[in-house]
Amino acid sequence: MNILHTADWHIGKKLHKHDLNEDFDLFVSWLHDLIQQKNSSLLLISGDVFDLANPSSEARQQYYRTLMKLRNLDCTIIITGGNHDSPDMLNAPRELLKALNVHVIGGLPEKLSDCLIPIYSKNGDLELVIAALPYLRDADLRKTTQGSTYEDRLEQMRAGIKCTFEEVAKLASDKFPKVPIVAMAHLFTAGIETSASERDIQIGNQAAFSASQFGAHFNYIALGHIHKPQRVNAQVSAYYSGSPLPLSFSERSDDKRVLLLNTENSWTPESIAVPNFRKLLKISGSLERLREKLNALQPHIGLDALIEIELKEERYNATKIIDLDDMVTGFSMAGYEIVKHRATFVEQQLSASQLYAENTQLEDLEPKDVFQKCIDQHEYEPGTKQEILSAFDELLEIAQKENFA
Repeated sequence: MNILHTADWHIGKKLHKHDLNEDFDLFVSWLHDLIQQKNSSLLLISGDVFDLANPSSEARQQYYRTLMKLRNLDCTIIITGGNHDSPDMLNAPRELLKALNVHVIGGLPEKLSDCLIPIYSKNGDLELVIAALPYLRDADLRKTTQGSTYEDRLEQMRAGIKCTFEEVAKLASDKFPKVPIVAMAHLFTAGIETSASERDIQIGNQAAFSASQFGAHFNYIALGHIHKPQRVNAQVSAYYSGSPLPLSFSERSDDKRVLLLNTENSWTPESIAVPNFRKLLKISGSLERLREKLNALQPHIGLDALIEIELKEERYNATKIIDLDDMVTGFSMAGYEIVKHRATFVEQQLSASQLYAENTQLEDLEPKDVFQKCIDQHEYEPGTKQEILSAFDELLEIAQKENFA
């Protein structure tokens, strides 16, 4: 049996307010063709189907369009909820989706045995059983998290996660003896490499679960939550598939993957690269260097490349911030869009109170003297500096008149 493992679709995700719906549609078309090409009979989606617990109507429509596109492939789909997902929202159409050969476990059910999904071959033989565990919320582990201290609670939460996996493994072994078990999980394991777009879970990731505690009960563990594909140090074959799309600029250089498992050959999956549908570019440097890099961009086909710009200068200069804003506002090149810009300075600007000795009271100083000392930190042309001082004089005069009125 060929099994495809993916996770962290984050339907409805926006990257600096830019919709990634086109990117996701291209991924689904590619995934559809891959399932056909590899003759996959099972697709596992290990949590974070949506980016928000209350997704937009557009995101929900895209989700259902995706399932309808995949429904004619004779491929069973199993979906578990992640920390971004609402269990109730995912579970609402569960019975209807089951008719489309789509199984949904949005949240941990009252009966843990309801997480067990037997998978049969086309000739009716029982091939394996999926222990489809969703993201385990505090409420799911509450009976084991009544410690008196913070460290007690962390340790008891880890014990609760371990207990849940041990219990579901025993249920599967008792109900389906000598049948291979594949577990699905959405959690943070210790020692893995993260990116900037994962949301902390289980007490800010402090309750990192040691993968060695999964035990040796499962043949494979299909993990979700971490967006960078990687293997974890468990007793059995356990992998994060990663997200199929880059969800932050920190992931712009990551190789996005889905994992293909051929149960007849091995429980070690084949890593299949997902095409790069959109370029994410991060450009940094001085104002002059930024202009050079933007002017050097080459035309390309496909989705617009998204650009994040960082102005880096030694000394704080308000004029350069204005120039940066003007450069970004005036940027127009087909195939490119600047979605975020910021400025950083090595030498931070001192506040008015920091410019004077500790025993100096600001109320004893003249406003013009304080303002003069502040703008001396900036690099201005003499003419510009004089215009700023003149403008300050006008504003100060207006303020003084209003105070005496």
